[in-house]
Amino acid sequence: MTNRCVMPVAVLAWFWVNGAHTLFAADINAATEQAMKSAARVAAPWVVKIETSGGSEFIPGPGGGRGGPGIRKGVGPTTGLVVAADGYIITSAFNFANKPTDIFASVPGHPRMVAKIIANDTTRMLTLLKVDLQGLATPTAFPKKEMRVGQWSLALGRAIDPDIADVPSISIGIISALGRIWGKAVQTDAKVSPTNYGGPLISVDGRVFGVLVPASPQGDGETAGVEWYDSGIGFAIPLEDVLAVLPRLKNGQTLQRGLLGITPQQAEDKYNLPIVVGTVAVDSVAEKAGIKPGDTIVSLDGKPMPHFSALQHHLGPKYDGDRVAIVVERDGKRIDIGTVTLSGIVKAYEAPFLGILPMRDDTETGVEVRYVYPNSAAERAKIVAGDRILKIGPPGALPGVPAGAGAATMQPVKDREQLIAIISKIGVGGSAKLELKRSDGKSETVTVKLTGPTDAIAAAVPLPSSRKKSPAPKVEPGKEKAPEPKPNAAESDQKFGTVVTKTHGALGREYWVYAPPSYDKATAHGVIVWLHTTGKGGKDARDMADFWGDFCDRHHFILVGPKSRNDSWVASEAEEIVQLLNDVFSQYTIDRRRVIAHGMGVGGQMAYYLGFHARDLIRGVATSGAALGNSPKDTVPNQPLAFFIVAGDKDPNLPAIMDGKAKLQEKKYPVIFRTIKDFGKEYLTLTVMEELQRWMDSLDKI
Repeated sequence: MTNRCVMPVAVLAWFWVNGAHTLFAADINAATEQAMKSAARVAAPWVVKIETSGGSEFIPGPGGGRGGPGIRKGVGPTTGLVVAADGYIITSAFNFANKPTDIFASVPGHPRMVAKIIANDTTRMLTLLKVDLQGLATPTAFPKKEMRVGQWSLALGRAIDPDIADVPSISIGIISALGRIWGKAVQTDAKVSPTNYGGPLISVDGRVFGVLVPASPQGDGETAGVEWYDSGIGFAIPLEDVLAVLPRLKNGQTLQRGLLGITPQQAEDKYNLPIVVGTVAVDSVAEKAGIKPGDTIVSLDGKPMPHFSALQHHLGPKYDGDRVAIVVERDGKRIDIGTVTLSGIVKAYEAPFLGILPMRDDTETGVEVRYVYPNSAAERAKIVAGDRILKIGPPGALPGVPAGAGAATMQPVKDREQLIAIISKIGVGGSAKLELKRSDGKSETVTVKLTGPTDAIAAAVPLPSSRKKSPAPKVEPGKEKAPEPKPNAAESDQKFGTVVTKTHGALGREYWVYAPPSYDKATAHGVIVWLHTTGKGGKDARDMADFWGDFCDRHHFILVGPKSRNDSWVASEAEEIVQLLNDVFSQYTIDRRRVIAHGMGVGGQMAYYLGFHARDLIRGVATSGAALGNSPKDTVPNQPLAFFIVAGDKDPNLPAIMDGKAKLQEKKYPVIFRTIKDFGKEYLTLTVMEELQRWMDSLDKI
């Protein structure tokens, strides 16, 4: 009898517990929903609708948007945030990337008004606007010290509801990371897109975490990071930081990132190696403070700097004019550099130019001269093709070295890479002595004065270009053609002279490769990475192989064609392209000085992005009918990058393409620019094609 009573009691207990749990969960959900709605109502008075008119319809950029590396500017409104009662509004610089002719702001409770740009924060990509209003409601900043991962966050926008009196649109998430974008932003998984760029990210009590912006650790332009919209990766600049510099913005001051003026020796490994200074920019803060190449940065403001990522996180949030205390280690001793004032301007590095093309795959000590550029430092020193550079040294005796003993300071030159490294350290305008072995076997020492980068293209690139090139097979008597060469295949299934489709094992991603029939592993080959136009992934492989095949055969290049995930390219695919290239590099003998990203239209825009994203791999970017869009990164001495830009004179994007060329030249990149008469968005003419080929085959010039 007792056992019969147990089951009903247990069942009642189960229903009681679970029913109470259900009721409790419902109460929690209702309370959470009410809190979020209440927070949005609190924020509503200072969430502004931003509208623009005029300007460019298409914004070229490094991979933003779903349609590929360019962004088509929407015609709808976006969002801003009141930050001062007297009519100041902060918003995202992205909202004005298309350079609109007119800007309008609608503040709740007030009519739509004309707004004007007062100032820009170029490091956090914010723009300060002003409208003629007083007594506006202003938000309360959520203190950075109280922010925690996991806190509820609401991304608000004014783009959807046409009624400015209504509550803003809400996208719900959490704070998913702090100190992102090199210490400048908080991260949220709430959906962030052009509809709420410039709007606030708020807490459930209505305080503002920050201002929503597109952002990327790889770029700092107006459109950097747009490709992540609605992906669960969104960023907000803390309002506390915005308010700290608001007085400077109100005064019309353009805020720039504070720069030290150094590059590390191993820029590609940001997380494991000590910060050994590779180069110090001329007239930079670092140079004036006495920092030298080879120094190891030990600490900033008393905080240890174990690797370059730590340095970027410490300096990332700082502005031009901010101060930082530096300690370095030199020759085993710690040196207190003292406190320096960061500058927003660093002179662009210019690659010095000797004026030669080196012979490749050379097993002899020294560097054989394959070609001498007209009017170059090498030609003025009477260096000629066939000479071999054996030693390099200073133009005169060093301090403390007796006169006539200068030759003792001459350094043997092992190979091309060593000569390039030494020349880059001498710099533009510097002089050096070169010990040459002439073609007749005699030795001679000449003095050269290096010039800056040149846009000169060799009139003709002499062959052979490699000392390891396999000799051409001889034609036997009575036979019409030579036997096919036996390739030293990188893999057993490779068919040389044909397009081979491959799949990257880890990525499961297809790409195609064309290796010329003359491929020989003893000869280092350049790589042309073809980034296809919209909808052409893999379909144009045979056409490109036919187009480039003869050049690849004669000048030792391999064609590689990654396929986009969808019809077109997005910037997030760049990392996978790098992995595909590393796959190719492991299969073939590659000349790392001749790796070129090449594309037309959206493929060209992706080539720009890949060139800057993969600076340790790409040495040249060749585009046709593609605009750069964003400001390029600074030049890096140990990662040279050159550009060959083609545009049709009837291409509607010609002004944007020319603007990109100008931005690259401002940064001191070597740029070749060609316009094709009576062309719109076609590929290339024969004349331009021949120039492009000579440019590709001379990327290893010194």
